[in-house]
Amino acid sequence: MQASHAEEQQEHQEAISRLDAECTRLGERIDAMYIDKLDGRIDGAFFDRKSAEWRAAQNRCLREIAHHQQAGPSYIHEGVALLDLARNAQPLFERQGAREKRRLLNFGLSNCTWDDGVIDVVLRQPYDLLAETTAVATRSDTESGVNPNKSEIWQGWRDSNPRQPVLETGALPTELHP
Repeated sequence: MQASHAEEQQEHQEAISRLDAECTRLGERIDAMYIDKLDGRIDGAFFDRKSAEWRAAQNRCLREIAHHQQAGPSYIHEGVALLDLARNAQPLFERQGAREKRRLLNFGLSNCTWDDGVIDVVLRQPYDLLAETTAVATRSDTESGVNPNKSEIWQGWRDSNPRQPVLETGALPTELHP
């Protein structure tokens, strides 16, 4: 998740740089065209039409820059909330009433079937990827004699701001409802 977040941040920074350069270029065009208007090389109607067009493009660039700046923090927050939900799903499920259990199951599962007393579970994304990664790590660790609960694939760096898990309250985070 951290590597993915770093890549996403890099993409956002590159997009912001491109948009900022475009915004600057449009501003320089407007300034140059204003001088041409003052010198009588273009008429006022042409200046008004083109400057309005270029100012609208500048405003679009500024909106896109703001969108890219806001996208970064939500990505990591949502990722942490999803991992917290995956980690706490069983105890959370056990503490809930029937309605909340159903919501939790609907959030993580999709298209499950029951056939001759056997349930076939289909996990929604990204839980399918977490289950697959866990299975691979457990098989690898078991084969090499390592305790699968201490697998390096799941050990991150200690956060400088430790906090209680998002799901301690026993409810689904509102931003994660399907």
